[in-house]
Amino acid sequence: MTVYKSDFLNVLEQRGLIHQISDAEGLDDACTKGPITAYVGYDATATSLHIGNLISVTMLYWLQQTGHRPITLMGGGTSMVGDPSFRDDQRKLLDEATIASNIEGIKKIFGRILRYGDGPTDALMINNADWLLKLNYVSFLRDVGRYFSVNRMLSFDSVKLRLDREQSLSFLEFNYMIMQGYDFVEINRRYGCILQMGGSDQWGNIINGVDLSHRMGGPQLYALTTPLLTTASGAKMGKSAKGAVWLNGELFSPYDFWQYFRNTEDADVGRFLKVFTRLPLDEIAKLEKLGGAEINEAKKILATEATAVVHGREAAEEAAETARRTFEEGAIAENLPTFEIPQAELEAGAGVVALFVKAGLVASNGEARRQIKGGGLRVNDKPVTDDKMALTPAALTPEGVIKLSLGKKRHILLKPV
Repeated sequence: MTVYKSDFLNVLEQRGLIHQISDAEGLDDACTKGPITAYVGYDATATSLHIGNLISVTMLYWLQQTGHRPITLMGGGTSMVGDPSFRDDQRKLLDEATIASNIEGIKKIFGRILRYGDGPTDALMINNADWLLKLNYVSFLRDVGRYFSVNRMLSFDSVKLRLDREQSLSFLEFNYMIMQGYDFVEINRRYGCILQMGGSDQWGNIINGVDLSHRMGGPQLYALTTPLLTTASGAKMGKSAKGAVWLNGELFSPYDFWQYFRNTEDADVGRFLKVFTRLPLDEIAKLEKLGGAEINEAKKILATEATAVVHGREAAEEAAETARRTFEEGAIAENLPTFEIPQAELEAGAGVVALFVKAGLVASNGEARRQIKGGGLRVNDKPVTDDKMALTPAALTPEGVIKLSLGKKRHILLKPV
């Protein structure tokens, strides 16, 4: 493990958050001379950030905690083009109204993690639409575009992968690299920002900004990326039976978020505690040593602490208590996720296989049937033994719901409306 002079880089290193740094010695030195300003960019391609974005927001958190100033850049301009990095096809083009709506949804998460204000280390939120949408195209080509080598751009893995598969890369998408590189230079001019951070898939785009500043006679800028986080079994993080693990509670409830981390593989507990929680490293070291059934206690701590970061302490404790009541007492907790169906559908007899699929507990009818054969699906805590079983109002509990369960850990309340 590398030891740095600056608290910021040491924290990132100790928590496993460093993949590459363009000039580690230079950045480390800059961090020791006084507060630096760093940013991460977030394109508004959805109404929420997802769990993969949480890692870069966490880097900004530790930047602020160690005495530096973070910037969250909203991609109001770049979202109109779309980042082609490691994609098989072009992103759907979004209009300005959709982008503005998405940005409002994305903003919700930052206030819980970063401190915004006017102080020297208070976070700033800015939007690249403020300068990108005002550019004169011909002037931009002359002043900025001339510094970009097409030969070099074609060498980036994100582009080579697309071309090697003989998939089209539009001229519009090709310009994304130039726009992101220019963002870095412009943010440096406006705010004195010297560091851009992001996931490892953004390395080429970030380096473009570092190089552009140099070619345009600007100051030394730096790039820092975090590793692509995968599970111990090699799967990419961020997917659940319900789809993406979003950070906005309206799309992915705090309870589901808690459950996502509660189901962490044993081998990942220590690593995820370092990345997704604020627990001290010595406490994490003790939790890492737990084995056997005790590892489940570490997973509950991980789930509660990670949920507190994103949804607040109260929501995290509520999710933990809901889980405890559901699993340990067998109770129907009112805070469980709810899935609604028309009353008439229930009265007509709703197929249990289809209901488990609609509720998002299983991905397909075939998976539901396999789970039934293995005793994995339950209705009101009783195993489902017949895949042709239909649920009617007779299955409603005194609370007026039907509890659907996958194994012992995942539950949803079916509610007729």
